[in-house]
Amino acid sequence: MKKGKLYGVGVGPGDKELITLKAVRILKQCDVAAVPVTAGGEKTAYSIAEEFIKDKEILRCTIEMTRDKKSIMQSYLKAAEDIEILLSLGKSVAFITLGDPTIYSTYMQIDALIRDKGYETEIVSGVTSFCAAAAKLKISLCERDDALVIIPAFSKDLKNCLDLKAGLVLMKASGHVDDVAKLLKKENRLNDAKMIECCGMKNEKIYEDIDQAKDNLSYFSTIIVKR
Repeated sequence: MKKGKLYGVGVGPGDKELITLKAVRILKQCDVAAVPVTAGGEKTAYSIAEEFIKDKEILRCTIEMTRDKKSIMQSYLKAAEDIEILLSLGKSVAFITLGDPTIYSTYMQIDALIRDKGYETEIVSGVTSFCAAAAKLKISLCERDDALVIIPAFSKDLKNCLDLKAGLVLMKASGHVDDVAKLLKKENRLNDAKMIECCGMKNEKIYEDIDQAKDNLSYFSTIIVKR
């Protein structure tokens, strides 16, 4: 029996019109859609791709949203095991993920595990949250010889990155906006920063002044610091 193939499909940042034609084609032709579900039950990627996979077999993959490496690896291993069973039966599987699969994505860990088992995989690029956010804000991320640095908002290297001649994209900003704002104030860079929460989603909110952001921000919050 021919082995199935795994696709890592980026479905974009939240706006359903930003899903690519290739992503739609792969989702429609695959036998099974693997849907990442957080421990809290959030299925954001599914809500974007739903109309293309509503008649498909659905594999729900619970992914731990934690920095505990052991716990999150266990969830990756479980997802990979479930996917491998389907691939061994000759079924093609599309693992959907927000934004692009290569940017802070759950998918890449699973892709590596599946390839190690001898299965074929393919990555389908998607529109990233920070590109969509820059478009919403009507700003460029980088021009001419500018550099662009993409880091988590909680990174210990943030101070050093602010010293670079580069624009900054701070991902996973939820819970860290106050610390970022304090650092930007200290560096006299607060006016260079803007933030979008849930870009392209129904509850999207733009913060022209990140110092005004409230607690309990969504995990899908991105700060852009212009140089």
